[in-house]
Amino acid sequence: MRISREQAQENHDKVVATAGRLFRERGFDGVAVGDLMKAAGFTHGGFYNHFNSKEALAAEALDQAFRQMDHHRAGVESLDDLLAQYLSEAARRAPGKACPAAALAGDVSRQGEPVKTVFAEGFERMVESMTARLPEGPEARGEAIALLSRMVGALALARAMPEGSDLGEEILAAALESCRRDVAGA
Repeated sequence: MRISREQAQENHDKVVATAGRLFRERGFDGVAVGDLMKAAGFTHGGFYNHFNSKEALAAEALDQAFRQMDHHRAGVESLDDLLAQYLSEAARRAPGKACPAAALAGDVSRQGEPVKTVFAEGFERMVESMTARLPEGPEARGEAIALLSRMVGALALARAMPEGSDLGEEILAAALESCRRDVAGA
C-alpha cells in the first residue's frame, strides 16, 4: 500500500524525533535500528525507505536536537535563567529532552565526520548565542566557550552520578554558582 508524500514525511519526522530522544538517552551505539523503529511505531524494514545508514539518521537527529535547543535558548529571556535551566536537576533527569552536547559529546568523538560536523555546527550556534548574551568585547567569544564548556561538562558529570547522588547535585550547584560569578564579573 502506497502512502502519500505527506504521510511519508510525517513518518520520517517521527523516526528522527524518536532517534534524537533515544540517542541522547542511550548514546548512538546504545540504540539498535530495530529498537528505534519499534519505538517510533514502525517495522525495522522501513528504516531504509528513509535513511541510507544509521549514521545518516544520527546526523539528522543530532541536527534536529540542536535546533530544538536553539529555539529553546532563543525563548529564554535572561542569561541567569538560561544558566539555571541548563544546570538543573530537571535537565539532569531528562537527557532525552535536554542539550545534545552534554548527552552526546563523548559519543560524537567516536562517530564519523558527518556526525562530528553536525555536532560542531550545533555547538557553534551555542557559542554564538552565548556570545550575544555577554558584554561585547574581544574576549566575549572565549568567555562564551569557557562558560559553555563548564556547563556541558557539569551536566555530563552530574548525569554520570547515581540517581539522587548528592555529588551530582553538588556538581550542578557549584557550576551554576561559578558561571554566575563569571557572568557577573564579565
